[in-house]
Amino acid sequence: MNRPRIIFFGYSEVGYECLSLLLERGANVVALITHEDNPAEKIWFKTPAVAARAKGVPVHTPANANTPEWMERIALLAPELILSVYYRNMISPQVLALPRLGAFNMHGSLLPKYRGRAPINWAVLHGEPRIGMTLHRMVKKADAGAIVDQEGVEIGPRDTAEQAFRKVLPCARAVLARQINALLAGTAKETPQDDAQATYFGGRKPDDGRVVWTQTTRQIFNLIRAVTDPYPGAFTDVGGARLMLWWAEPDSPATAGRRGRPGEILSIAPLVVATGDGALEFTRTEWRGAPQTLQPGQIL
Repeated sequence: MNRPRIIFFGYSEVGYECLSLLLERGANVVALITHEDNPAEKIWFKTPAVAARAKGVPVHTPANANTPEWMERIALLAPELILSVYYRNMISPQVLALPRLGAFNMHGSLLPKYRGRAPINWAVLHGEPRIGMTLHRMVKKADAGAIVDQEGVEIGPRDTAEQAFRKVLPCARAVLARQINALLAGTAKETPQDDAQATYFGGRKPDDGRVVWTQTTRQIFNLIRAVTDPYPGAFTDVGGARLMLWWAEPDSPATAGRRGRPGEILSIAPLVVATGDGALEFTRTEWRGAPQTLQPGQIL
């Protein structure tokens, strides 16, 4: 029986789960193209390289898979299907055109919403009640190709980005399990995206965690839960030090009826700071640099 040759581009635990599914089903994965772990990044997730090496699948970590050398190497592998799952770089149109069965990507949102990088963090930051995974055809423009399948899950208003990620992770495996036979047969049904409904967000940097105190209590709380550990975290700078804000309570007794100028410290124990429309109690903080003395009435 002919088993189509698959090249898997992937990273993150979503990549691990989807590649594991393929290997459990006996799919003919001829190579994994992935990323070297970044020593400056907290690696809190399983990666597909673990699954690939356990089954003897060759693992490649090019800094850029779109160089002439790497495009030639990929072409020599004669892929019949390309699957991309949380691969962090764009794949060139020349590579996408190689497989006769096409190239498909698993994206961490309910497309066409939240195209681009870090979709789960952005969705939590914007207070979305529902997130999901979408399998779609890859085209030149990021996350814009026709949708094959998607599945969503509800998340709570206090879920962190990691908790949201854990809830949505099974959706990727479920979608791929439903569609892999059709992908390998070239019979997967596709529905064009409605570009008028699309939203796009770029990658997030650690400095994007800076709190803007004029924002509402809910906006600041959503930022905190979107970037709290294991992500780089929300923060405010005080003097020459940085105060990391790992968790807060928007509706605690300490904040009831409290108002002040945005960023004003309303109390020290517990630490309560005024926002654009109320106040937040900060229950888990950490100083980076020499701890500073905080005073009631001080503006952060």
